Amino acid sequence: MTAIRITVTKTAGSVPREAGTQMLVWADHIEGTIGGGTLEWEAMAEARRMLRDGRRLHRATMPLGPALGQCCGGSVSLLWEEAEAMTMPPARPLWIYGAGHVGRALVGVMAPLPDYDITWVDTAADRFPQTGVTTLVAVDPTLVVKHAPNDADHLILTYSHEIDLALCHAVLNHDFHSVGLIGSATKWARFRSRLAALGHSHAQISRIACPIGDPRLGKHPAEIALGVATAMISAGKRATKDRTA
Repeated sequence: MTAIRITVTKTAGSVPREAGTQMLVWADHIEGTIGGGTLEWEAMAEARRMLRDGRRLHRATMPLGPALGQCCGGSVSLLWEEAEAMTMPPARPLWIYGAGHVGRALVGVMAPLPDYDITWVDTAADRFPQTGVTTLVAVDPTLVVKHAPNDADHLILTYSHEIDLALCHAVLNHDFHSVGLIGSATKWARFRSRLAALGHSHAQISRIACPIGDPRLGKHPAEIALGVATAMISAGKRATKDRTA
């Protein structure tokens, strides 16, 4: 069924979402969001008028304050076009090892974000809840590390320190973008020593972030997940800003 894709093409001043943000509008449902509020309501209404009228293309710049009564005060340029899907940038590969309490909380926070393509690894199928992410069952999780993309982010938080150590060793022997490990300062001191004994350099070992999350938030699984997600999103935003600067 044909839909109308709405794309934020340009912004000025204070606005709900950045340029490149998209949503799809059908006659009876939507996918995605360009920021909500009156802007999105009016944009959806225009899309549905296009569907009724058979129009395929429309452009407009909408000042949020004077025209729509939103207090953001900026302006947003929109493109409406007939489409079947959104054209989103490639998602970053994120590999999560461990489907315990923290793993579940973390996937619950990260899965809705369009920036990440999650692969979730654990040793038994019954450890995974119902989820929309890719799951991998591996009796030995270290054997799947070689299948991860070279630019993947890895988060290691299994039920076993021995598995965690083996995964750190495997990831350090594979190309990666980042790697995080759940644990205390004591655990990390022991891991640094054991990874060095396995032949990894200090510089390479230092690429592992441990502990993951923000200790100031607390140790509840949801608090750890929020801290990890915030750090990853912030790092992603900084990298995007650096590339476009």
